[in-house]
Parts: sequence; structure tokens; C-alpha cells
Amino acid sequence: MIGFVRVFLWLSLSTAVYAIPYDIRGRGTAVPPTEDDFYTVPPDVGNSPPGTILKHRIPPAPIAAFGLDPVNLQSSYQILYRTNDNFGNATATVATILIPHNADYTKVLSYQVAQDSSFRNCAPSYALQLASASGGPFGTLVTQAELLLIEAALERGWILIVPDHEGPTAAFLANRQAGQATLDGIRAALSSGAFTSIDKDATVAMWGYSGGSLASGWAAELQPTYAPELKIAGAALGGTVPNITTVLTEINKSLFAGIIPSGMVGLSNQYPYVAEVLDQHILTQYKPLFGLVRNQCLSADVLDFLGRDVLAMFDDPSLPFTDPRLVQIENDNGMGHAIPGIPLYVYKSTGDELSPVDETDALVSKYCAGGTSVEYVRDVLSEHGSLAITGAAKALSWLIDVLDGEKPQVRCSTSTVASSLLDPSALEVIPQFIIDALLNLLQKPVGPIVIG
Repeated sequence: MIGFVRVFLWLSLSTAVYAIPYDIRGRGTAVPPTEDDFYTVPPDVGNSPPGTILKHRIPPAPIAAFGLDPVNLQSSYQILYRTNDNFGNATATVATILIPHNADYTKVLSYQVAQDSSFRNCAPSYALQLASASGGPFGTLVTQAELLLIEAALERGWILIVPDHEGPTAAFLANRQAGQATLDGIRAALSSGAFTSIDKDATVAMWGYSGGSLASGWAAELQPTYAPELKIAGAALGGTVPNITTVLTEINKSLFAGIIPSGMVGLSNQYPYVAEVLDQHILTQYKPLFGLVRNQCLSADVLDFLGRDVLAMFDDPSLPFTDPRLVQIENDNGMGHAIPGIPLYVYKSTGDELSPVDETDALVSKYCAGGTSVEYVRDVLSEHGSLAITGAAKALSWLIDVLDGEKPQVRCSTSTVASSLLDPSALEVIPQFIIDALLNLLQKPVGPIVIG
């Protein structure tokens, strides 16, 4: 019933006021990061502490669903801010700040997308803009699809931060950098009040699925030592990938085989040794194929390597498992190096094809033994891709609670369920989730309706 009232109120009261979406007036064309000076890391970046805003702007083009349909936001901004790479070197990356209508400036969610690409033009700051298709067939489709989950959070009135957590070189799987970029993006957003109006003491949470859970999980692990001043209420991690080496064997010759070359090239963008290995050990006939991932996004990578034996493209297929330096790099970028000091909601398919569920079981056990509060849900009627959607409502419900100041009822819990969709808390938010998604396609003002 509430949903129908919301539809009626929007149709009857809001159409005239928002006939032209506030945030799309007078906007131009999206410019790829490889052609946009805004993304350039300043030579003196090391002179500023991590989280410092170096410059900011309104995005060149409106934020748009699937790159086609402008989203009716109150405002949006891009910020270039100081962060660190995997080795502690000063660098900078971009974050997008999205502000809904009737925003609650005391609640902030940092959403880490699953970019899963080693091409700079797949960065979310570009992919979320109107007419930003790039990077081969279906371009940045995965990132654009995640805008549906971002919009669900915006409908709560929350401010959204979406960092380019792979950094300025698209270093996919350089996960220490990803975690630091996430935390520094939060620092930057909390200091942006002069132009965003975000409360400097806002309550903050994090959310990410698959590749986004790596960035979010690393941020949670690093926060006690890297950004102890940040008061983060909790993080939702879905489709977790604790061990990179295991993923190589799980997805080789599968639907997701294209993530292997993308991840290896991504690591080569941060580690010269990985670049050396690829140059010396990829068989000559496969080098052009591997080269494609440097200029395309996840969907194209998946299509080009669909079902392929990627490991057989090395002169020694066992190299990723036997070369001590490669194995060390893979282990260094896995999860579980530290214990998060914030509450976590972890959701994982028991049939996950990328990363076995028992590895997430072990990660959660380690966190719990270290004192982290974890609500862990193992979902049976799903696989890696589908749980991104079917698990979202329950994750959103959990985030609503933590951003409203509710503390976890128990320190650690594990449950195996048929489907997260059937959870009562998920069922409470699903109808509104669907209604808002449909109305947003009609350019309904994104954000809570306030009467009076």
C-alpha cells in the first residue's frame, strides 16, 4: 500500500517541480579518463596527507542508468584525492559523490563497484556517466548495472561515494591500494562539506560485491591502522573472494575465465615483476589476445576468453602456482591479513563458481576469533552472479540498521538459507526497491519523498 501511495505522490506532486532533472541541466559529454586531465596525478601529490581533496568538479555528463537514462539527482561531484598505492607511494584517484533529493547529510555509504578490469576507461567515475560506453562489447555494463543498487541506497536519502578504487593505472587486484583508496575516499568526502554539505561527523558504512567486496573488505581490515580516526558503522561484503590463487583454478576454462588475464594485467599495472612474467611467458600466439584486456572492460574480457584454457596460454601452465614471487604477490593481495574492527554482514553463495564457500567460511571464522562482529549468511539457491541481485535486499536492510545506529544483536552468527530473498527484512524492502527502480527509469527524483 505504501508503494502505491509513493507512486501517487510522485505523479501528482513532483512531476511539475522536477520536469527537468536538477542535476542534468547544462551538462556536456563524458570524457574518458585517458583523455581527461582531471585524472592526472599531480607531481607534488606526496606533499598532501592521504584523503586530501586535490580538486573537484561537477561530472562532465549526467549520471545515467546503463549509460542511457539520466538519473534525477539533487547533485553530483567528482573529486581527485590523495591516496597510496600497494607500496605506500603517494598517488591520487577519483571518487564520485552522489547526492539525492531530500538528502540526509549525516549518513554516507561508500559503494565499491566490481570494475574487475585493467583498463582505465572502465573506472566507475566515467562508467556511471551518460553515453560513456567504452571498452569493447557491452562496455561497462556491469558497473552500470550496479547503479541499480546505488539508487536503492540513494532512495534512503544517503550520500553515496563511489571511488575509483583501482587507482590511476587500473591496477585490478592490487587490493591494498583498493582498500586505501576506499578509506581515503571516505576521508575526502567527509572533508567536502564546503561544496557537498556532507556533515564532517556523518555516520559511514561500506558495501561491495565480488571485486567490490575485495576493496570493501580490505578497507575494513586496514581501517584500524590506516584510518583509525574514521568511525565506520559497518560493511556489507557479498561474493567474497578471500584467495586469489584458488580463483585461478576455479574459473579457468569457465564462463569467467576472462577474469584471469584481466587480473594478471591489472597486477602488472602495479607490479613490474608480473609485467615481466607476462612478457616472457605468455606464448607468442596468445600475446595479442592478452593485449586486448588493456583496452576493454569486464564484459568484453569475459566474451573473448569464454571457456578458454587461459593457463595453457603460458609456456608453463603451472607458473602462477609455482613461481615463488607470483605466489607471494597473489597471497599478499588476498583477504585475511588483519582483523576488522567494525561489524560486518557477509553473504556468499554455497555454489559460488569463482571462490569456494569454504574459504569464506574460514575467513569469517578468523574474523570472529579475532573479535569482529559478523553476521554471515550462506545462500543455497544462487550462484556468484545471481546473489549480487538476490542478496542485495537483505544487505540493504542490514545497512539501514547500522546507519540508523543499531548495534548487532549477537557478536557472530552463521546461517545457511535457501534464499536471502526470503528473509523477512529483505521482504520489507523488496517492493519499494522494485517500485523505485521502475520510477527512476522515468526520471523520478531519486531520494525519499518528504511532505510538508
